[in-house]
Amino acid sequence: MFKEIQKVIIIIIGSALLAASLNFFLIPADVFASGFTGVSQLIASLFDLSTGLLLFLLNIPVAILGWMKVGKSFTIYSFVSVAITSFFLEVLPEYAFSQDILLNAVFGGVLGAVGAGLMLRLGASSGGLDIIALVLARYSDRPVGIYFFVLNSLIVFAAGILFDPEKALYTLVALYVTSRVIDAIHTRYVKLTAMIVTKHAEELRTAIHERLTRGITRVQAKGGYTSDDKEVLFIVLTRYELYDLKTIINDVDPTAFTNIVETASVYGLFNKQ
Repeated sequence: MFKEIQKVIIIIIGSALLAASLNFFLIPADVFASGFTGVSQLIASLFDLSTGLLLFLLNIPVAILGWMKVGKSFTIYSFVSVAITSFFLEVLPEYAFSQDILLNAVFGGVLGAVGAGLMLRLGASSGGLDIIALVLARYSDRPVGIYFFVLNSLIVFAAGILFDPEKALYTLVALYVTSRVIDAIHTRYVKLTAMIVTKHAEELRTAIHERLTRGITRVQAKGGYTSDDKEVLFIVLTRYELYDLKTIINDVDPTAFTNIVETASVYGLFNKQ
């Protein structure tokens, strides 16, 4: 329960930072954010509607898609973050801290990336584009990054057509800053290999398969110091699933020795998420 409360608190903080980046920097400067947040800004600018309400409504069908195709826990927390972000967008006033468009693009991108990065570290996201890109990647051989690039490029293109090319260029700056800061906080969609040395291999295997759709390779091992019989569980997973894996290991076998390494590439049957 404490961990869940901690997770909700971080999501609230992250959502508040996302909303602040919009109302204090990006929206006053007519610079657009990435993903569905940027789409909501575009529509709101054209039809004088509420950005927060549009963000919430656009994410409803995407949440249903994520529930069916990505995972229940990830989708629930992502939709909660969208709802809280929409709330803060309505509560926080629009206020320009600077009249310099470049400063607004940079600081808006940084602040929004910190909020999104915090949520990604705990197995949630800002919803919308993240979920769509995950689903598209699972049905093709292309990496998730390509879909982010294409979908966000459409936002930049629309900003240039509907407003002016200069706004599109500043939007591109904000998107670049956002992606770089998020990478520094939490590298999304990187594959990881977990090597878990444990005496409770069967209990861990059962618990992992209940929470994660991942294959496990079990190897017999012997302790070098104690000569105790153990097993090593090898699992390849994504960054999004690392938080859940750590939680499972801590619940089932807190004494297990776990080594997490980044995986350059994966060949063969692997469920993309």
